[in-house]
Amino acid sequence: MTTYAHRTLLLALSVATVATTVTAASPVARADAPGTNGPALTWHPCTEPGGLPGQECGRLPVPLDYRDPDGPQIGLAVTRVRSERPTARRGTLLVIPGGPGGSGVQRLATKGPALRKAMAGAYDLVSFDPRGVGGSTRAGCELDPADRHLVTLRSWPGPDGEIGANAARSRRIAEACRRHGGAVLRSFTSVNEARDIDRLRRALGEEKLSAWAHSYGAYVGAVYAQKFPRHTDRWVLDSSGDPDPSRVGRGWLANLAAGADDRFPDFAAWAADPARESEGLRLARRPEDVRPLFLALAAELDREPRESSTPGVPLTGNVLRQALQNALQSDALFAETARLVQQAQDPAAEPVLPDALAGPLPDQDAAAVMATVCNDVRWPASVPAHRRAVAADRARHPLTAGLPANITPCGFWKAPAEPPTRITADGPSNILMVQNRRDPNTPYFGALKMRRALGERARLLTLEHGGHGAYLANGPVCGDRTVTDFLTTGRRPRTDTRCAD
Repeated sequence: MTTYAHRTLLLALSVATVATTVTAASPVARADAPGTNGPALTWHPCTEPGGLPGQECGRLPVPLDYRDPDGPQIGLAVTRVRSERPTARRGTLLVIPGGPGGSGVQRLATKGPALRKAMAGAYDLVSFDPRGVGGSTRAGCELDPADRHLVTLRSWPGPDGEIGANAARSRRIAEACRRHGGAVLRSFTSVNEARDIDRLRRALGEEKLSAWAHSYGAYVGAVYAQKFPRHTDRWVLDSSGDPDPSRVGRGWLANLAAGADDRFPDFAAWAADPARESEGLRLARRPEDVRPLFLALAAELDREPRESSTPGVPLTGNVLRQALQNALQSDALFAETARLVQQAQDPAAEPVLPDALAGPLPDQDAAAVMATVCNDVRWPASVPAHRRAVAADRARHPLTAGLPANITPCGFWKAPAEPPTRITADGPSNILMVQNRRDPNTPYFGALKMRRALGERARLLTLEHGGHGAYLANGPVCGDRTVTDFLTTGRRPRTDTRCAD
């Protein structure tokens, strides 16, 4: 999910003068709407370290196949932190994780302290691990470890742009998942995640949920709001991608090229700042010199990879490019990548790879990352067409070297069981979108397409900032303040607005 072209800095508008109040609408009965009664949840203290005080865990049974709701069931790991001020509690706030492959249980543990402080007791905080993730029912493909490295799973083209190895690997991965993943792997879809959320809502005994949905989770949140509009209260979509139902995950991947281009100047300015001198991380004297330096180094590593501190995992041009792609998500990751660039330039150094690139993903994690986007929508499989697209994309966007246009295992996947959800303007006007202008993963132009699809249901808060994830993360204070105000009081900007402080 990827790019934003305009970078005009505008003064923030005062929320006090542009806000309306979104309250829970009166419940409207509907013949096909499920009631609040659902499977009982048994809560117990979470055993994983690093959680919030009082954080509880449980397991929610959900149908493997919603066409057979009373048939085989699988289990979802769920978690909650109860409001510490019962008299102030107004409902349940669901944290919908990103990914695909992100753990809501972990996200609540890490974001919970800041979220709990911001909500001041207004909600019980609840999250879950989607199908295939963390403590929920999982599936694997029995992939070879060499196919589970991030730079192979993500189909980075060869040094010269050749994609023959990518096509062979993609066929091999898709076939392995077809043989070993079974019905559980086939059930990993965005619409099933939305259905699982509604099963969780019923188990919690709530008529409505509020939500903070992040990244891929923002798409799932939009799908839920489309499928179950009467069960949404205050709905925050943080870092949204293009919801075009003909492309879905394929479009998100394609957008990474322009997203990296939009975000890279932030890294270049940081890496050329004289303040980096004392840290030993200054890469160039001028920001405009950082990009050619990086591209030349990646090309050199394409020709002659360097041994790294991780045995058997060399530093290649694609490893360096993927390290940059990861780092563009947050300013806090800039130093790690600048250090890797400097080590790669020093013949005497042994480059230290970021943890995410130092080894293969676990088999079940790799399966969860792929299966959802592959199951959601059909992807094209023509190798010649992908070869042409990669060549064109490499020329336009050398930072991503053709990855966003390349063939993936989804091209050889079994046809989706049902069509993707079309996001429309039908439903209550209770959605606040929040979006960084320069987001490398879910770029601004994709978020604008989500905004247009939602129509009067939504308002968009644009943050003149860079990085992936806005609320309680990479966004400015004014963004946090506006989102918190919306969730706790219902006040939402009357029109689309911007802030920058």
